[in-house]
Amino acid sequence: MPAPLRDSAVPKHEQLRAILLQKCTRELQPGDLLTSERNLMQDYGVSRITVREAVGQLVNEGYLVRVRGKGTFVAHRPVQSRLHLASFTEEMRALGHQPSTLVLVAEEATAPEPTARALRLPQGARAYHVRRLRLADDDAVSVDDAWFNPELVPDLIAHDLTGSLYRLAADRYGRPIERAEQTVDAQAADTGIAALLGVRKGAPVLHFDRVSFSADVPIEHTHSWYRSDRYRVQMEVGRSS
Repeated sequence: MPAPLRDSAVPKHEQLRAILLQKCTRELQPGDLLTSERNLMQDYGVSRITVREAVGQLVNEGYLVRVRGKGTFVAHRPVQSRLHLASFTEEMRALGHQPSTLVLVAEEATAPEPTARALRLPQGARAYHVRRLRLADDDAVSVDDAWFNPELVPDLIAHDLTGSLYRLAADRYGRPIERAEQTVDAQAADTGIAALLGVRKGAPVLHFDRVSFSADVPIEHTHSWYRSDRYRVQMEVGRSS
């Protein structure tokens, strides 16, 4: 039986947050149900306001998730990535996760106008379109919608597309991806993205718009949508001289 929290210089909601954080990260598994507010009030001798403050902080920090009508659950551990140039497959393996991929679309089609501009193709030109669902440890993490210049990677869609396309471009075509121009913004998941990622429509997702280059030639234009509760970006910034 847990001991009631004591009055101290540390507010009780902070004491309770620390206790629940340890449970989330060391004792419970992702998807486990957290004990009820009533039980937490009784176990630690605190008010409902204190419980809601502690739980609310952990929800905001991504350790817990509330499901209306069902309770509060331990959230899936977010994949934390450093902002650098790497394929999803390489990145997940480097972080200790098991990557897998479901190919949703592999076709040759007319490139959308923004993609044609990004790849320096004439308007109405054909390009390879590859749309994939990316998973880490069997959990959906992102949807990648990529277009490739077919002159640089001929017959791309005839190959296995479940692994690293960056590796394929380098090994098969001698076109290593050496740099990229990328923007990141927050979006609300539309119906299709929400269904693939297993979130509700309108849930916040991280959107990446990337143009990748081999030497100075654009080879890939990709839009990616990442679950914001399962993927975080870490970066180091410095002051320019």
